[in-house]
Parts: sequence; C-alpha cells; structure tokens
Amino acid sequence: MKDTVTVALPKGRLLNSSIALFKKNGLLPRGLKADSRKLLFEDAPHRIRMVIVRAVDVPTYVEYGAADMGIAGKDVLLEQEPDVYEPLDLRFGACRIVVAGPRRAALTPSWSSGKLKIATKYPKIAERYFNEKGLPVEIIRLSGAIELAPLVGLSEQIVDLITTGTTLRENHLEEQAVIAESTARLIVNRASLKTKTKTITDLIQRLEKTISEAAP
Repeated sequence: MKDTVTVALPKGRLLNSSIALFKKNGLLPRGLKADSRKLLFEDAPHRIRMVIVRAVDVPTYVEYGAADMGIAGKDVLLEQEPDVYEPLDLRFGACRIVVAGPRRAALTPSWSSGKLKIATKYPKIAERYFNEKGLPVEIIRLSGAIELAPLVGLSEQIVDLITTGTTLRENHLEEQAVIAESTARLIVNRASLKTKTKTITDLIQRLEKTISEAAP
C-alpha cells in the first residue's frame, strides 16, 4: 500500500526501548523481538513495516528513502549529519559524548607532531570540537576498545560515548569535557513527509503523546 510507513529500528542498545515504544501504541508487527533473526516485519492493518538494521545505518536508510522513518541516537546524527527531519526527542538511551584521558593529564599536543592525538569512532564530532577550541588534532579512527588507546600510547585522549563512566574508571581514565548529550531521536525522510503527510504526522503525534505521558 502506498501509505505504508517503513520504520528503521536500530540494533543494539536502543532496540528494546524502541520496540517498547511502538508496542505501547499497538503498532508492533507480530513476531518482532529484540532477539529475532528476522530483519523485516509487516503489520498490514496498521500500514506499518519495520526493518532492523545496524544503528549507524539507520540515518542512511531514512535519508535515501529505503525507510520513511527511523530511530537513531543523537550521537550518530551529529557524526553523520544526514539530511533528514528530526521531529522528536524520544527521551531514552541517554548518554553523552565526552573527551577523556588519563587521570590528571592535560590536553597537551604530542611533542613529535605538535598535534593532540585523539582516538575515536566519532572523527567528525571530535574534529569539530577541537577546531572550535583552536587545538590542532590528529584524529585516529578506531571502531572498538577506544579506552585502550591512551593506555598503550596510541593517543593522548579519546572522544567516546559513555553512559555511567564505569569503563573509563576501570581503565584509569577520567572524563575531561562533555561535547554533547545524546538520546534516541525519531527521524523522518523529507520526501516521505510530503507524500505520506497524514500517516506520518499521525504516527508522530501518537509517539509524542506516549512520550509526554511517560515523562516524570
């Protein structure tokens, strides 16, 4: 059906809360569970289809129209800067993007390059932040175990996403600055908003009402 809305849900830490949000609204397709190996689910009566994709891929699915809507962390949106509409802060998945490093260490550039070495999986966010501070940086892109980088001399500091800071403390690192707060956001394809206006607008309003009712 032309008014069926496809929603991209993120695998990982935001999936359970994303599923719960749609379930509260009676919009969860049958069989959709966090541990399902199936990746595409349809609910014809409610004209909704859901796809489960990697969290970092949600903005791409939405921006290019493979999904009309999606749920993505603000951290992912700040890094990728997709051309999408962002109507709702869903108020779950709260965390923050921080600069961290060895305890009591200053933000001092490496003697060999004159640049501060920063290990991160958020190169654009890190570069923007340090450029605004007027600090020359060398960005070292990693995809995991970011906390290890300062411990083995790969970088002086890291830029990473944290929730409690426990992993930092366990690795003798400390938070030195907060770059941005991050929560889950609802994003919408701009063309879809024009061609499926009523269906998408109604869905946004239902989700917004659920979020407001759940707020303390």
